[in-house]
Amino acid sequence: MCIQGDQMKFHGYDSLLTLCIDRKAIREGQRVHAHMIKSRYLPPAYLGTRLIVLYTKCNSLKDARQVLDGMPERSVVSWTAMISAYAQRGYHTQAWVLFNQMLKSGTPPNEFTFASVLTCGFEKGVQVHSLIIKTNYESQIFVGSSLIDMYAKAGRIHDARGVFERLPERDVVSCTAIISGYAQLSLDEEALEMFRQLLREGMDPNYVTYASVLTALSGLAALDHGRQIHNRVLRSELPHYAVLNNSLIDMYSKCGSLTYSRTIFDGMTERTVSTWNAMLVGYSKHGLGSEVIELFQMMREEGKVRPDSITLMAVLSGCSHGALVDEGLAIYEDMMGGQDGFKPELEHYGCVVDLLGRAGQVDKAFEFIKQMPYEPTAAILGSLLGACRTHNNLLIGELVAHRLFEIEPHNAGNYVILSNLYASAGRWEDMRNLRELMKGKAVTKEPGRSWVKLDQTVHTFHAEDKMRPSRCCWYLDLIIHLVGQPRNVESLGLCIHFVDDKTSIKSVYTFSLALFLYIGLTGTKLGCGEGGCGACTVMVSYYDQLHNSSVHYAVNACLAPLYSVEGMHVITVEGVGNHRSGLHPVQESLARSHGSQCGYCTPGFVMSMYALLRSSRSAPREEQIEECLAGNLCRCTGYRPIVDAFRVFAKTDDAVYANRSSGSSPDGEFICPST
Repeated sequence: MCIQGDQMKFHGYDSLLTLCIDRKAIREGQRVHAHMIKSRYLPPAYLGTRLIVLYTKCNSLKDARQVLDGMPERSVVSWTAMISAYAQRGYHTQAWVLFNQMLKSGTPPNEFTFASVLTCGFEKGVQVHSLIIKTNYESQIFVGSSLIDMYAKAGRIHDARGVFERLPERDVVSCTAIISGYAQLSLDEEALEMFRQLLREGMDPNYVTYASVLTALSGLAALDHGRQIHNRVLRSELPHYAVLNNSLIDMYSKCGSLTYSRTIFDGMTERTVSTWNAMLVGYSKHGLGSEVIELFQMMREEGKVRPDSITLMAVLSGCSHGALVDEGLAIYEDMMGGQDGFKPELEHYGCVVDLLGRAGQVDKAFEFIKQMPYEPTAAILGSLLGACRTHNNLLIGELVAHRLFEIEPHNAGNYVILSNLYASAGRWEDMRNLRELMKGKAVTKEPGRSWVKLDQTVHTFHAEDKMRPSRCCWYLDLIIHLVGQPRNVESLGLCIHFVDDKTSIKSVYTFSLALFLYIGLTGTKLGCGEGGCGACTVMVSYYDQLHNSSVHYAVNACLAPLYSVEGMHVITVEGVGNHRSGLHPVQESLARSHGSQCGYCTPGFVMSMYALLRSSRSAPREEQIEECLAGNLCRCTGYRPIVDAFRVFAKTDDAVYANRSSGSSPDGEFICPST
């Protein structure tokens, strides 16, 4: 850059500074500034503000502040430029101090000043809101959107909605702010409805709108809606913003479509650390530990983006869910050595505890907690307690549970886990004492809920649900008359004991407990006891005289009363495969794909898929497979290997679904097809 002469005045300096700002050319900008000083040219407020913008854009806040302090006259734009720079970079205290200086100087704020300072903290932001009302700026779209964002981030969504409703005119920015607020607070249905309202009013969503609504759809796991939004994004021909692509990656991975996530990831020309994190978290949550390690190594080798704290949490979690203990510990040691530029934080220590606990190394996990430089949180101790339950370690489980009772005395889940440990060990007196402790502390367990999607409508239900008359088959009063008292009530250690007495009595007579108590079949697991996890899935069959065919379908045994399956044929996991012919192809495919994880949920997954195959005349589609497994939960989050196992099996083994479901036999002579 050549500075032409000593007599250059306003327009020349303005043109040069504009070029420097556009190109972030701080060296050349400093030369222009030096020329002003050398020529004793006293810049007006406008050029002073341009210098502030140049320095802040080039991350030289110290130089920008010196320019502001040296200005004899400062406009509201000058103050706002500096306040905004502080706020955007997280220097909230400096932004507040400067805002107060501005008020004391007698310069009235404008809408951009208010919008900047509202990002600097909720408590003082509420005070600023009062000033905004006094100065009649609340109706300004820019200020209103900032208020909505501030209240939403503080969890005050009703206040945010109040600001939104008071806006005289709403644009896409204000609508996006409320959608984002709902999504941040996991109010996903409300976010989706607000997005629909935005479309009905004829507004064109921007990339932030799409990113926010995709976050909501991730929480709902609404893949169909997510695909529709993706199509809208493609049709709108928006630039390839990284934040939007990151939201698409996250949405597809949370909806179980990792192939789409990886396609978007591979197609991105520029990836931020959030991009890598979204893909790593997706692999991690689906139990694909090997893919997590491979992608992390790719990130390190590419070297364009440095891992952050979230990256390492995703990698350690992926190793935990993928049972890659040695690899996870090696990455932890690299962190301790500072290879990635920072030391482990509390969350990383928690991931290591989970890694060891899931692998059955409960003793090592307990010792690791003792040596941590941090005080363990309830989440870390809860992870260890869950591992104690899975691997039946009562000694450590009891110690951890009592520590959790001190930290979070009203969390019923901790009491339930310790109760199950006591039940497994036959310590009934301790179990009863624990129940009395819960009563004394007024601790109650909120019933778990299940979701089912039917005709684009999501229905929820739970055990003992009496909201609809059609659910009367779940009421178990008739069972007492049908079967009387069980022979061994104390063997209900598999149950969740901490419910009210009335519910406890009714739960005794569910189908799952009858299998265990009266028939002695223990392969069908009782997980949540409320129909939420699918571990208790079995297949029931009956002969349909009207259509002259056998009907097979899966049921949650923990929700089904005995009388609901009267006269039907039942196949549990013990009836799938046999010693003579070995594993059933469903079981064999699951084993080959390493989909069993800890194994607790495996019987339920096997029976769900088995029932689908027995009711199908041809290979089921991928949508049918995912729908039939939708009611099964994997504690180890190994969904992808499980779904992949059944998908591959369904495509390659057509012999399993011949025309078995169409076979007929008269009533009373029902022949259960061979397994």
